Order: sequence, then C-alpha cells, then structure tokens
Amino acid sequence: MARAPAAQQIEALPEADRLGDFPHPRDTARLFGLEAGEAMLAEALAEGRTHHAWLLSGPQGIGKATLAYRFARAALASPDERDPSGTSLSVPENSIAARQVRALSHPGLLLIRRPYDTKAKRFTTSIPVDEVRRLRSFLSHRAAGDGWRVVIVDQADDLNVNAANALLKSLEEPPERTVFLLISSAPGQLVPTIRSRCRDLALPALSDKDLRAAAEQALAVAELKAPDESEWSALIALAGGSTGRLLGLLGGGGIELQGHVDRLIETLPRVDWNAVHRLGDELQPTAANERFELFYELLLETLARLIRVAVTGEGTDAERQRASRIMGEARLASFAALWERIAREKAQTVGLNLDRKGLILDTAANLAAAAQDTRSA
Repeated sequence: MARAPAAQQIEALPEADRLGDFPHPRDTARLFGLEAGEAMLAEALAEGRTHHAWLLSGPQGIGKATLAYRFARAALASPDERDPSGTSLSVPENSIAARQVRALSHPGLLLIRRPYDTKAKRFTTSIPVDEVRRLRSFLSHRAAGDGWRVVIVDQADDLNVNAANALLKSLEEPPERTVFLLISSAPGQLVPTIRSRCRDLALPALSDKDLRAAAEQALAVAELKAPDESEWSALIALAGGSTGRLLGLLGGGGIELQGHVDRLIETLPRVDWNAVHRLGDELQPTAANERFELFYELLLETLARLIRVAVTGEGTDAERQRASRIMGEARLASFAALWERIAREKAQTVGLNLDRKGLILDTAANLAAAAQDTRSA
C-alpha cells in the first residue's frame, strides 16, 4: 500500500498591522475609549444609509483598526445577530461572520495593506498599486442578497501614488452596498481628493483609564505579565493615549530607554561617554532593531517637547527649567535644526544600514555642542 504523504503545515505570513505577540485588531474582543465613534457607525449601519467611505483618523495605536473590524463583523453578520439598539457593533463571537472576519475568509471582506515580500523577507515600504487592483475582482461580484461588502485599507497613509489614484477611482464610483473604511494616523498627508470623498470620523487618544484597560486586555490575551503598579504611570505618560505605543514601550524596554534619554539631556553640555558607548554597543546589533528605533523615537519626542516648552512656556516646572538651561531663547533655531538633522541621519543610518553606534556617538556630540553654545551665548 502506498504511503500517505505527510501533511504539510502552512506557515502564516507575517502581518504588517500586527504588533509582536499581541492579538491582532480583528481578534480583539473589546474596544475601549472609542464608544462615540462606534455608536456613530452602528447608527449608520442600522439605518441602512451609511456613507460609502469613512476615514477613521486619529493617533496611531488607539484602536482604529479594531473599530474597523468590529464594523466589518456587524455589517457582514445577519441582521438578527446585530445589536437591536443600533448603538453598538457587537455581534456574537461564535457567529459565522465573526469567525470568517477573524480568519480573513469572508467573501464580503477585502483587506488592503502592505504585503510581505517572501523573497526579501520583509514588508514593502508602501501599499503598491497591485494590492488596490484586487478591488476589480472583489467589486465585480455582488454581495449575496441584501448583504454588504466591506473594504478596509490599513493604513491609507501607506498608499503609494499609483495605489492612491487606483483607489480614488473606486471611491468616485462607489458600488452599491459597499463600505470603504480607510484607517489613517496622518490624514493631512492623504490625497485631498480621497479625503473629500470620505466622511471623516476623527477618533481621540484614549484616557488613562481606557488606555490601561485596553493594554491589560492585550497582555492577558497574549498571556504576558502585566507591568508592576509602579511602572504603569510612567508607561501611560509616555504612551500618549495609544495602546499600541504602550505595548511597544513595554516590549522594547521603553522606560529604561527613556531613562537613557533623560540622563543624556540632563547632564548636557557634559556627556557621560562611558554610558553612551555602552548604549551604542547595546543598540548596535541587528537584533536590537526595535530598541534602536524606540530610543530615537523617545529622544526626538523629548527634544520636540522641550522645544515647544521653550517657545510657548507651557509645561511643567521641571520641563521649563530644563529647556531654559539647555536651549535658551538664542539657540531655539539651532535646536530645531538639530532635531531635523538627528531625524535625517537616523533615517539614513537605517536605510543604508550604516554604523548605529557611530550615529549614537555623533548624536551625543552634537547635543553637547549645541548645549555648550547655549552656555556661551
């Protein structure tokens, strides 16, 4: 008797819109802090006259994609499975539509996002036009009965020029019973003609309470230990109302890296070169990509915040004192230019795979020189 072939396990491709080991937005059970936005979408769906395209805009990582998938589950579910009050997008988790949306297998759902290049082993830098062209086949078939079709673009900010133009054609001639959900963290950078054809649903950063609740949910699902009580306040302060940001800080050692940033700036114009060399050695390896990116993100945010404090005078007493000591009014333009230089050189280092430790040493030296000039001004 011939031997049965061994079953092959298909490895799931990485997803550009997934954060580490945390649950994907389409797998997230509860939505926190965006109830007003959900109620608006639920009411439009219940009335059956929803706008054909919605721009879900707001800070990165607050739950915009989670809201989009909640809408998809509700729109694709049978009417008797939806919330009868018309104020929520909740549907039974074990419904056929909910299960198919979680598996991205529902014929009425199309997801457009940055694809994974299996040869290069990385994600494309933008959403190419070929991804948007899948709309032709998807829209060529009518939804079953009076059902809906849902197109999620996550994120619309990633569309390249050709892809944006291709999407615009579908938005200009919207098919019946089809809803486009465009997710954006920088709506001002989108093509104006795309924005003009969407109903903007601006979503806010989360409150401290909702932020913690959303983060605790993600940690519990991922079976990861929650931070100590003493760490929550620091994480929430750095996260800026973003669950994704908080989880990224937690996974990348954000509190520790912010400590490096604070010590570097606090001692200016002096530099603890031993500490900077140790940090450079730590962030140099390829395996430290995430921490290297996070360090520069925190550094640039801290500098930007101090520049704003120096210009407006608005901030805590400690921030005003630090900004005055390091920058002074005479050097604001120089520090603003230095911020741009650091951001540019960091991008070049990553893009060209240059020496990361060398960049960190140069950054510290440039900060020291700028602060020294302030002292002598």
